[in-house]
Amino acid sequence: MMRAGSSRRVAHNSAGIDLDAASRTAADFLAALGIDVDGQDLRETPARMARGIPFRTVCEHDLLPFSGVAHVGYLPGERIVGLSKRTRLVEHFAARPRVQARLTRQIAECLATRLRARGVGVVLEAEHSCKSLRGVRAHGAKTVTSALLGSLRADPRSRAAFFALADVPHSSTSGPRTAGREGARHVRSTG
Repeated sequence: MMRAGSSRRVAHNSAGIDLDAASRTAADFLAALGIDVDGQDLRETPARMARGIPFRTVCEHDLLPFSGVAHVGYLPGERIVGLSKRTRLVEHFAARPRVQARLTRQIAECLATRLRARGVGVVLEAEHSCKSLRGVRAHGAKTVTSALLGSLRADPRSRAAFFALADVPHSSTSGPRTAGREGARHVRSTG
């Protein structure tokens, strides 16, 4: 099993992010699925899984910008893609005005459909300028949305491991609540 010190870091450690712990959690997640991460091809995978994808877009509701980090993971089915493709996917959907919940769901559904993945998890954490520029002026307030499909929705252990990797609080006693379409939910908004 891979341990934190055995791989190179793929993201800078910013305040509040423990990349070593995230990498260990990713290795444990893969091991729980029966995937050996000691081989040459998978040795760096847990560290790569710990990386978030920065994004920025415009909210279609108020036409003000919001930006944050996307956590995108999946359990492979018939096809796999590298990190750059996941980054491009996030950028593709963020290129047009969207509300955050729809953006989250569209990224997850695209991955599930195109890759025929066994499970897909997407978490977006974003700061909305409408909260900081007007109204309550809540600087630093974040809205977190998630979409879980397939085995990441159905299996509590897989779901918990994904949320731990994304560093998102979740309820271990119940499955996700849905808001709108199956598999999407609003997790929390602070501020």
